Amino acid sequence: MIELTSLNGIPFVLNCNLIETIESIPETKVTLTSGKYFLVSEMREEIVEQIIAYHRQIFVNSIKLTE
Repeated sequence: MIELTSLNGIPFVLNCNLIETIESIPETKVTLTSGKYFLVSEMREEIVEQIIAYHRQIFVNSIKLTE
């Protein structure tokens, strides 16, 4: 899960596994696999960094559990 901010300033948490595309149009449009989309204030690069950090956290914890 990653935290994003809608254009009206309200933060929300999104399941990043449902993201299909992230576009800069010039605001950032996050489209989900369902076709629903969100316009957010974060830049595309910030969102990608959050997704990478989230997955790193999950995989690091799963590796520690198997050792």
